[in-house]
Amino acid sequence: MTAVTELTARALLLDMDGTLVNSDAVVERCWRDWAARHGLDGDEVMRVVHGRQGYASMALLLPDRPMAENHAENREMLARETADLDGVVPVPGAPAFLASLAGLPHALVTSADVALSTNRMAAAGLPMPAVRITAESVAASKPDPEGFLKGAAELGFDPADCVVFEDSGAGIEAGLAAGMRVVGVGSRAVAYGPTLCVGDLTEVRVAAGAGGGLRLVFG
Repeated sequence: MTAVTELTARALLLDMDGTLVNSDAVVERCWRDWAARHGLDGDEVMRVVHGRQGYASMALLLPDRPMAENHAENREMLARETADLDGVVPVPGAPAFLASLAGLPHALVTSADVALSTNRMAAAGLPMPAVRITAESVAASKPDPEGFLKGAAELGFDPADCVVFEDSGAGIEAGLAAGMRVVGVGSRAVAYGPTLCVGDLTEVRVAAGAGGGLRLVFG
């Protein structure tokens, strides 16, 4: 999806769902069922939910509902998604991509909570990065940049020195708002204006660069 391109960075910030882990089957099951129970169009719901915490998606889809109800129902949704691992698989290239980052600065920045991210990464057979920013770590959901800014700070790098890998509109918006370059992963990312796009992680190679930085080669 992109010509051969190179970027340099000091650290990488990685979304999980749609970027490292393909959990679309679970998300479709859970959120289309939720849409039907609330009399909403399933396709419209699916256009909203990717990348956001559940309560934030509910607030957009049911704008007149008290936020306390969104948080309560989100807890139920998280429990259901955490237990449902049928069809959770790695995005093509994710195992080798993460293996190439061993010993290099990187963090997971996900809208999932600790339990959900732990289960999905394990179900996909992927190692958990040592630094992880989850729903519990932030006060605001993507597209707010808080999660990516916290990830950069925890790794000890300026936002401009970080590259984000994301698949969703909310996540791409968050990364760009944080002042970071964003690599869009998969067909969903194309419409949201990332710095560049790849079809999947087989199109990315990472190596240590000059001065302790990272060299990313795409294509």
